[in-house]
Amino acid sequence: MNELTEIISPDEQMIKDEFNALLNDYLNSNHRRKVERITKAFNFANQAHAGVKRRSGEPYIMHPLAVARIVCREMGLGSTSICSALLHDVVEDTEYTVEDIRNMFDDKIAQIVDGLTKISGGIFGEQASTQAENFRKLLLTMSSDIRVILIKIADRLHNMRTLGSMLPAKQFKIAGETLYLYAPLAHRLGLFSIKTELEDLSFKYEHPEEYKHIKEKLAATEASRQTLFEHFAKPLNKKLEEMGLDFEMRARVKSIYSIWNKMQTKGVAFEDIYDIFAVRIIFEPKAGVDEKNLCWDIYSAITDIYRIRPDRIRDWVSRPKANGYQALHLTVMGPDGQWIEIQIRSHRMDDIAEKGFAAHWKYKEKHVEEDTELDKWLETITEILESPDPDALDFLDTIKLNLFTSEIFVFTPKGDIKTLPQGATALDFAYALHSNIGNKCIGAKVNHRLVPLSHPLSSGDQVEILTSRSQKPQAEWLNFVTTARARSKIDAVLKRNRKEQAKEGEIKVVNALKKAGIDPNIANIEKLSIYFGFSKREEFFYSVEKNDIILPENLKKILREKTDNALFKYVRQALGVKQKELPASTEPEIKKESPKFDRSKPYVLREEAFERNYVIASCCKPIPGDDALGFINDDGNVVVHKRSCPIAMRLKSSFGERILSTVWSSHKNASFEATLEIKGIDSIGVLNIITKTISEDFNVNIQRLLIEAKDGVFEGKVRIWVHDVEDIQKMCVSLSKIKNIKSVGRIAE
Repeated sequence: MNELTEIISPDEQMIKDEFNALLNDYLNSNHRRKVERITKAFNFANQAHAGVKRRSGEPYIMHPLAVARIVCREMGLGSTSICSALLHDVVEDTEYTVEDIRNMFDDKIAQIVDGLTKISGGIFGEQASTQAENFRKLLLTMSSDIRVILIKIADRLHNMRTLGSMLPAKQFKIAGETLYLYAPLAHRLGLFSIKTELEDLSFKYEHPEEYKHIKEKLAATEASRQTLFEHFAKPLNKKLEEMGLDFEMRARVKSIYSIWNKMQTKGVAFEDIYDIFAVRIIFEPKAGVDEKNLCWDIYSAITDIYRIRPDRIRDWVSRPKANGYQALHLTVMGPDGQWIEIQIRSHRMDDIAEKGFAAHWKYKEKHVEEDTELDKWLETITEILESPDPDALDFLDTIKLNLFTSEIFVFTPKGDIKTLPQGATALDFAYALHSNIGNKCIGAKVNHRLVPLSHPLSSGDQVEILTSRSQKPQAEWLNFVTTARARSKIDAVLKRNRKEQAKEGEIKVVNALKKAGIDPNIANIEKLSIYFGFSKREEFFYSVEKNDIILPENLKKILREKTDNALFKYVRQALGVKQKELPASTEPEIKKESPKFDRSKPYVLREEAFERNYVIASCCKPIPGDDALGFINDDGNVVVHKRSCPIAMRLKSSFGERILSTVWSSHKNASFEATLEIKGIDSIGVLNIITKTISEDFNVNIQRLLIEAKDGVFEGKVRIWVHDVEDIQKMCVSLSKIKNIKSVGRIAE
């Protein structure tokens, strides 16, 4: 009798293999063995997504499986998170509801899936204000269960890993918001390896040429780095083995994005970055010996062999960072005359550095419960949520500001420690103590010396806050606070004061209308508000109270006139369109329909008969040859930005559906404005040589030249007209060869 053999399609085999890999990851963790519920969640999700394909062509269920594997293997989370990851798209993409999930599984999984569904449009919101509000929802959800944001980060990581199948415009949008929000959030939560991968993948799609260039440079210098490492490690290995330590020593190369970022911020070439690689020593603790003491024993062994650089010691073993990071960092002079950074960690510290607090579970007793361990995560971003009514992009920037910061430790007069972000001021410290102390703050004593509110604090400072009952928060305070808590408290008071002043202004407007014999109804007040160019009545009332607007006597005449022109003028202003004189007709011109753009291929930037099919962004002023992208404004025009422009970063994150990938056509007959910055040693005739080189050798028109010399050194800015980036590069090479010129580079102005 023939046995029946089950025939499995290639897709089914792929799904089966990936699910088995997920189970293996889970069984190798310390979590309770709840394989049945994971299998149940997989079968449910597989059936719900049956027949649906991703853009890459593979079955859709491969995405939830990949997210679940990231959650398990790379974040160390347990069965609740794995089930939620498998089910994270079911409610959004199929007919099933959160109630169905609750009935099939439990309240906790249903709550997490519901949180993920609610924020699914969040960072992808079409308008900036909607986006900010959705991101706030994300953070609020996170405060009730951190797993929502962890699974969301895992979801984004898999999307970035498979971004190659997307259209270029979509790639820019997703890469931009990843760099803007997800990478810093992963950093703040201690997910270092995920943060690094998100940055590198974003950079790969935003700046493919630079990415490729740095990758090739790293490959070309790999052999020399290996030789350097071997020379350094040989005597140290011997010393640590003599101490009886169980350890591994390896070289860690700086990420491609970090290298590029340092090249940009420091204005240096790849060859000038001395910390491209660091040495990491990871040890197994000895029974009965404190990890911290072992770190310092290894430190002592290193400094017996190599000369240390004292200003580069970082002790995060005694006092870990807020995101859980622990390590001892030092920099020494290697045997080949190069500075080498060394990071000393135990295996536990290394796991926490790579995976965040989740790695703690690995060092607990076997079969830990996931839920009891998650409380450690919840204190990181809650202060940002205290803001009652955040303004959209300001709110996002505040979050971003707080996510990126490293910490300083400051003491109260009684010796209590407060942790603040790097760059925090005395006023930030006042608000960290209590909002009433912040509101009444008039100054501070730092280390017993009187300082202003704006004084930046350093680690180890002892701070005493001085207050006065008559003090009130001022608008300029927003210029010198860095923490979200202080900003939100000041904002709240200012908004309250503004509302009170607006009420006084409203009374003045109503009285003025009554005096003119006009009914003070909403319609009349609205017309008056628009006439003076305000979109909101409250802003109009506030300006009246502050005497920025003086109400005329002839209010009847103003309200009798047609307000169409004034209204149209305001609408155009609000849309950011340059004002044009309106025709004499009282009817506003009809706005033409925006042209349609084919996003499946790059938009070609052309110049024909002195007319361009695009507008150059004034913030970054790209020229042909720059990595650029297009943004469709409200007038239907394509505004071209450099891809690295901060404004473009916000546009990608907030208005992704308006982003176009672009390519430059030949622009040899067109001219573009660019600014060069030149620095060097001041000497007779240097200015003459510079102008002669630019004007005569390159036949370029100089628009503006500003040179300043001080103490034997000069700095200059030259604004010129060029055809493309190639012109700039040739000019920089020629100028840099001039004697006494030390650096030449293009800058945004």
